[in-house]
Amino acid sequence: MAQDKLKMIPLGGLGEFGMNCMALRWQDDIIVIDAGLMFPEEELLGVDIVVPDISYLTENREKVRAILLTHGHEDHIGGLPWILSELNVPVYGTEFTLAYVEGKLEEHRLLDDADLNEMIPGKRFTLGPFSVMPIRVTHSLVDCVALAIHTPVGVILHTGDFKIDLSPPDNKPFDLHSFAELGKQGVLALLQDSTNVDRNGYTPSERAVRPKLDEIFSQTKKKLFFSCFSSSIHRIRLAMELAAQHGRKVAVIGRSLDNSTEIAQDLGYLDVPQGLIINPGQIRDMPPNKLLIMISGTQGEPMSALSRAAVNNHKFAHIDAGDTVLLSSRVIPGNEKSIYRMIDHLERRDAKVIHDDGQSGLIHVSGHGSQEELRLMINLVRPKFFIPVHGDYRHLKRHAELAGAMGVVEKTILLEDGDVLELDKGSATKTGKVTVGRVCIDSGGTSTDVVEDIVIRDRKHLSEDGIVLPIIAINKRTGLLENPPEIVMRGMAVPEEGLIAEARQVVLRTLEGSSSEEKADYGVIKEKIRNDLKRYIQKSTSRRPLIMPVILEI
Repeated sequence: MAQDKLKMIPLGGLGEFGMNCMALRWQDDIIVIDAGLMFPEEELLGVDIVVPDISYLTENREKVRAILLTHGHEDHIGGLPWILSELNVPVYGTEFTLAYVEGKLEEHRLLDDADLNEMIPGKRFTLGPFSVMPIRVTHSLVDCVALAIHTPVGVILHTGDFKIDLSPPDNKPFDLHSFAELGKQGVLALLQDSTNVDRNGYTPSERAVRPKLDEIFSQTKKKLFFSCFSSSIHRIRLAMELAAQHGRKVAVIGRSLDNSTEIAQDLGYLDVPQGLIINPGQIRDMPPNKLLIMISGTQGEPMSALSRAAVNNHKFAHIDAGDTVLLSSRVIPGNEKSIYRMIDHLERRDAKVIHDDGQSGLIHVSGHGSQEELRLMINLVRPKFFIPVHGDYRHLKRHAELAGAMGVVEKTILLEDGDVLELDKGSATKTGKVTVGRVCIDSGGTSTDVVEDIVIRDRKHLSEDGIVLPIIAINKRTGLLENPPEIVMRGMAVPEEGLIAEARQVVLRTLEGSSSEEKADYGVIKEKIRNDLKRYIQKSTSRRPLIMPVILEI
């Protein structure tokens, strides 16, 4: 009977990076693994985040038992506020993951109603017909797990994001033993992270970056600005250890970094010596060679602390000639333009910029396993069926080929979002599709407006609230305004005379408060004008028109 088959339905993350979300269904019980988001491509105007379409879950809402989280990265937990607002079910995660989730839910005013449950690596728990065993894995974040899910037809093993690090800085190594045990008992299907399937060999241990970072610390004569992903707790810890060793005080700048270091300290992942951390306001009182400034914004995000410091528009972080800026992270595909634009600004300030360009030595290591680790895991587990997850189609395809060529797997299966895979003890067959897709979300403050379809959304936006085009002519050579800003408003349905004059003043004030470097960086200046105008128009008219600054180079 079809009733006796386990259904596996990816709702996101198979065919794209981000938005990881996978449903497992046995008869009338569904559990969901991860609830991620992805950041929009440039053409999705006015969209802040993209989350998976969960209509399959909402149509079966009474059957959904829980959401299980493998770790705390945005592409695994970022969609939770949206999903929980539609479907309030229990959430399971490790201690550190739940600390991130709490902050996120509090921001969206969902924390009071949320049912958060801690899972402990090595401790099994039951949800209906599923018995779940979290297994410790290593990644670029702490407290990450793979999930071995015992179902009536066999064990489904979902690796989450992982690399095999046997000597991580927190001394909580990858649990090879548990995976080997599972392999002995028999695994029906292995779902494995495909992110680094293109990379040969092994991914180096997190400890491998220490020698090069130590060298940079010892050679830096002035201020050292250190930027990494705010979730890279190991890297933050290493930077603080090196600062203490080299006699530098640490100032932490940027909201995301601040939150992460606070959570990591509370949970014992960071042991900061008394007096090491200073307030950003104390930076100017310290000699430059005694300072490490940890600052967020490795991806050149327009309003991040580092981007603002790069154009000399940060209250505390001033980058002077001879300072060193170390970007200890990788370039996320799609962010190249903004990162190199920021590096240009830093170079203009005569700072020494060290980034992961293949020439700088080992200043960053990936959190994902390379080909040899993927093979090692497949050999340990020896699953009957192999399903690559997390990646674009080409990654999944290459990963399936790698697993197939090893000769230990009975069948490799390429799934994409929406495919329904039915499994029993001896077979795995694709039997159909469910509705999946992307839900675009525009989060104005803490409210979230769903953008069902970008064209409909823009039409609706324009029909209800109109459009505002601030047109600014800037002299390319001098960075000065050629003439007063022109404001074009269409479809606002409010008296425009006074509004236009005041909006012009808002734009002028924004331009006056910006440095010539910011004015030369059209990405930054457009974002500043858009934000300030949005705030003013919303306050004075309660409308949210589409604001598209146009900058003319004269």
